[in-house]
Amino acid sequence: MPAHKEGCQLSHRTIVAIGRYRDLRIEDVDPATLLLLYRQMLRLRRTEEALLREYHPADEIRCPVHFCIGQEAVPAALSTLVHSDDYLFSHHRSSGYFFAKHAPMREFFAEIYGRSTGANGGKAGSQDISHTPSRFYSGAILSGAITIAVGVAFGLQYQGLRNIVISAFGEGASDEGAFWEAINYAGLKKLPILFVCENNRYATYSDQLKRQASDNLCERILPFGVRPKRIFGNDVVLCRKTIAELMNYVRSGQGSALVEAYTYRWNGHVGPENDDVNEYRPVEEVQFWKNNCPISLLEEKLFEAGHLGADLKTAIEAEIAAEIAENFHYAKESPFPSDTAWRSLNWDERSPLADELLATRPFSGFDQHQPDARLEPY
Repeated sequence: MPAHKEGCQLSHRTIVAIGRYRDLRIEDVDPATLLLLYRQMLRLRRTEEALLREYHPADEIRCPVHFCIGQEAVPAALSTLVHSDDYLFSHHRSSGYFFAKHAPMREFFAEIYGRSTGANGGKAGSQDISHTPSRFYSGAILSGAITIAVGVAFGLQYQGLRNIVISAFGEGASDEGAFWEAINYAGLKKLPILFVCENNRYATYSDQLKRQASDNLCERILPFGVRPKRIFGNDVVLCRKTIAELMNYVRSGQGSALVEAYTYRWNGHVGPENDDVNEYRPVEEVQFWKNNCPISLLEEKLFEAGHLGADLKTAIEAEIAAEIAENFHYAKESPFPSDTAWRSLNWDERSPLADELLATRPFSGFDQHQPDARLEPY
């Protein structure tokens, strides 16, 4: 449990009572790992800020983008732990997890610019982007990707493989019955899947605590046999430690696990506009989370410990800026897709696997005229 006032349980209902978070600990982590976490968070933050600035001036971005500014800790931590052969499924706020799976960011840029060099040829946009070589997939349907992730985990278990599945989503997914069906089956079969919930309280403008009696998923999934862990999601060191622990649990075949990371998006639900005009979030709450910026929390500790100085920070910023500029150049100079046969994107007249299976299956002993089976008592 993070620093908190006496009797204050970790929940969005009480979390602002923490004030300034002071429990981030770096003493037991090597400096190289700390700097990697810092750099990854900063890369993601600067990338999102750059895309946010470019969103409207020329209106060249061809799809809605759900930014994750303020929620960089979990993707950054995950990026240092995920294996190349692991599968990662994400919800519509996909950029952080595309990044976490080490998929090429220039293809993310090109995709949202609608260019043929994008991860999906400019046809998926940010909400449905995937990158098969990286084993990354997202989906705009609420909880939809979670159910697919459970299916993939079942397939890995069935084949006796050692890689795992990560399924990332927001707390809004828990409004869907499909979420609980997925949790139930994963727990029942001890599937090799780690559920990662970034609980940022609001599904669009809807407060979780006005939709559900409790915002604590960890307590509610316990009866399903999934191992839960609840953390302050802006502490990147704690995020990495917790995810590593639960990944080891899943990889060892002990069962499924879930980490619930309490965090917050600074920006509006979608796009660059500020949607606070709807007055769905208290000003004090927004300020609390900005005061506990995940990058600033780690940066302060790095400076205090002498692991980071002004010159190194400047060099990291310059390297990130150059990478972002190259990504923009790649996207804007790439061609748009040529005429597309849209039917073939969603339907294929060929069915080679089905044809193969049907051709080899013996049907000679089947009597299509036999009477219907009737249930009888024993």
